[in-house]
Amino acid sequence: MAVIPAGGTRFFRRARLALAGLALLCAGLGQASGAAGQGLESEPPSTAVPTTVLSPAVGRAYAELLKLKVSTCRQLLAPEPAGAPGTLLVADCADFVELLISQDASRYEATLAAQDDRLAQLDHAPAGALRDYARAEIRLHQALAQLAFHHEVRGAWNLRQVALLTQENVGHYPTFVPMRKTLGLCQFGIGSLPEGYHWLLRLLGLRGSVDEGLQNLGRAAAQPHDFQPESQLLLALIRESYYKKGDESLALVTRLAREQPDNLLFSYLVISLHKRQHHGEAALAAYRARPTGPAYLPLAYLHHLVADLLLYRGDYAASTAANLQFLREFRGEYYRKDAAFKLYLAAWLGGAPAATAERYRQQINLAGPLTIEEDIYAQRFYHDAQLLNPTLTRARLLTDGGYYTQALSLLQHFNLTAASPVRDHLEAPYRRARVWQGLERADSARLDYLRTLRLSARLGEPPYYFAPQAALQLGYLALAAGQRAAAKTYFEQAMAYPKHEYKNSTDQKAKLALRGL
Repeated sequence: MAVIPAGGTRFFRRARLALAGLALLCAGLGQASGAAGQGLESEPPSTAVPTTVLSPAVGRAYAELLKLKVSTCRQLLAPEPAGAPGTLLVADCADFVELLISQDASRYEATLAAQDDRLAQLDHAPAGALRDYARAEIRLHQALAQLAFHHEVRGAWNLRQVALLTQENVGHYPTFVPMRKTLGLCQFGIGSLPEGYHWLLRLLGLRGSVDEGLQNLGRAAAQPHDFQPESQLLLALIRESYYKKGDESLALVTRLAREQPDNLLFSYLVISLHKRQHHGEAALAAYRARPTGPAYLPLAYLHHLVADLLLYRGDYAASTAANLQFLREFRGEYYRKDAAFKLYLAAWLGGAPAATAERYRQQINLAGPLTIEEDIYAQRFYHDAQLLNPTLTRARLLTDGGYYTQALSLLQHFNLTAASPVRDHLEAPYRRARVWQGLERADSARLDYLRTLRLSARLGEPPYYFAPQAALQLGYLALAAGQRAAAKTYFEQAMAYPKHEYKNSTDQKAKLALRGL
């Protein structure tokens, strides 16, 4: 099992959705367009006998861990043979999940020491597919933990070991399906890294392939085995995040959550995917219906997530309370600047005293890493706060929550003047385009995205994300209309903008879309 934490190093942030396993604190990931997607969609349902390698008790422990019931998992593991590969693997999954969800740096060294001990024990275990799979998975956990806690060199070297080890293992055990999950994850993650990291891949002697990674993940997701649910989630999340197939992914996690109403992971994914698909009210309903209680691992990040949902609908007091709770309970470094920014927005838009809004704005500048794009954006805002327009900001938040009619009403009454800042002139048509797209008015969306591109070019390409994102969305619209040549042009244009707030994610999505072409 691999887990996507609430943040990571600069390297980790750009690779995490591909290299990590069950997306716990950033549910993002969709169905492939083009050749890669067609290959996955043609994968027939498996009628094979399930590959069961875990003992019944260890299998139950693993199932409880997927529910985020870490203590229950450990209780079930306690009577099992401590040095057995299955026991070692699931015990390591429990430690890894706890570390990356809590982002508690005080757990880091002890977790890595326990991983080293488990790897040493596996060296003395009888050879076999499960032993070698456990070894690869524990090394992957270790690499991701190192990347998340700022040990990039050690983490990158461990990723190299994992990639080589899984390739070798698949050769030794070609019918052991779980190995395909780990191999596919490595192949996709390495293959989807931005161009700026290819020097590192050459240095480490690594090559990746998005298509091969998706094919291996597709095999692991389609065939029954102990780790099939994890494989299915990984593939669905990748397809949502990179290939714009949110309905497919949402259908999967909704079904899983319905089948296991006591599973907090599945409930989290439903909340998060609804949020990413701009279904604000559905996300809030799923949040209220989530399982709770002392048996579950605390998910402090959920408070930050619901704070966004409340901010979108204009419930500023409740959003503020949720973000303050997140800041009190979260042990990690990431999303703190973003939370302070959202606290500022709630105070500013909600009519709080100016001193309150300013206090939250100053909190953005407190010490903390500039690693994830949300925190980078917040820090940039700190230096350019005067550039935000309240009407456009409200329209953006309403659009993010899927409240398109209200957002359109605001934008239709918004007037620009010659004195309006350059940012407002660029943002206004972009915001309209996003609303039209949400309302499924593709022609209107296309016109406003094109206005954004033309205006940006006329203004000398200011370093805002509106034009790059407009180009990316025009590429998706062209692709949906079957205009492959136009889609290629727009995706390449999206990648060509040199500096803006969301360059990393924009470039990665455009790059993968181009691969699909």
